[in-house]
Amino acid sequence: MRAVVYAAFQQLPAIQVVADPVAGDDGVVLRVMAAGLCRSDWHSWMGHDPDIRLPHVPGHELAGLVVAAGKNVRNWRAGDRVTVPFVGGCGHCPQCVSGNHQVCDAQFQPGFTHWGCFAEMVAIQRADINLVRLPDSLSFEAAASLGCRFVTSFRAVVDQGKVRAGQWLAVHGCGGVGLSAVMIGNALGANVIAVDIGARQLEMARELGAAATVDASQGGDVVQAVKDISGGGAHLSIDAFGSQQTCFNSIANLRKRGRHVQVGLLTGAHQHPHIPMDRVLADELEIVGSHGMQAHRYPEMLAMIGQGKLKPEKLLGELISLEDSLTALVNMDRFSNAGVTVINRF
Repeated sequence: MRAVVYAAFQQLPAIQVVADPVAGDDGVVLRVMAAGLCRSDWHSWMGHDPDIRLPHVPGHELAGLVVAAGKNVRNWRAGDRVTVPFVGGCGHCPQCVSGNHQVCDAQFQPGFTHWGCFAEMVAIQRADINLVRLPDSLSFEAAASLGCRFVTSFRAVVDQGKVRAGQWLAVHGCGGVGLSAVMIGNALGANVIAVDIGARQLEMARELGAAATVDASQGGDVVQAVKDISGGGAHLSIDAFGSQQTCFNSIANLRKRGRHVQVGLLTGAHQHPHIPMDRVLADELEIVGSHGMQAHRYPEMLAMIGQGKLKPEKLLGELISLEDSLTALVNMDRFSNAGVTVINRF
């Protein structure tokens, strides 16, 4: 099969012909029909992820068709339209037994712990636990955008953030994760404030239902701007970008007893951000992490998509080829594109 491969960090990947994957006894092989490009893929290419073993095939947001299933797989057969969470559970550890596959002690992550989906085919382990059936009405391209960003935002807003209608939700960073959070929050009746430095990103946030936007490129006080708009601070605030500044602002712009959810990946010098702990203590603020979403939680989100309450296709940006992905991957730190870039030509 053809695949994107890099043999060294921070060097341009190449298209190579590699061996076709083989389904394990409990796994499947998927023909990849669409694959999303995510900033996490860029982090792995940079060498920020300790799980990567070279040479490596990146990519963790995918939708495709089952082409082969292992002898122990009960629920899936050739031709099934599926997607998969970017964190797969083992089904046996204490986390999985409690239903929290997204923090499995022995997690499987295509594109990180194993070769990923920037390829014609990909092997997925523990298929009966981790695969998600796609409705025929959802395109492969829109489904690929669900894999990391949309489902991560859904869990951050719904399960971890517990947002309610009428509350103020601040979203810091309007890439794929942030724009997903804007759409989800608006669908649930929250008043969303979108914060970013890009005019196009803020325009998309307004199109997706943001009640207000804050342009952080203008050098103003982002925290105060959110407080002024919301009449005292956000009930829920999400750092969807992942930096010292966005993390601080997301916590500092909360009202009393507000909740911050960290979604954006903090790497390098940003790993240990400055926290306004005096406010956390005095105002009883909550700080919560959010790491993907379990396969068994997809039905609620897919139901909202089926009802037209959520429209992930609106987040689609460029549709590119496998060849185009070589430069798109290494340039993801430039944030030049609004929406989700998806490979759909292999």
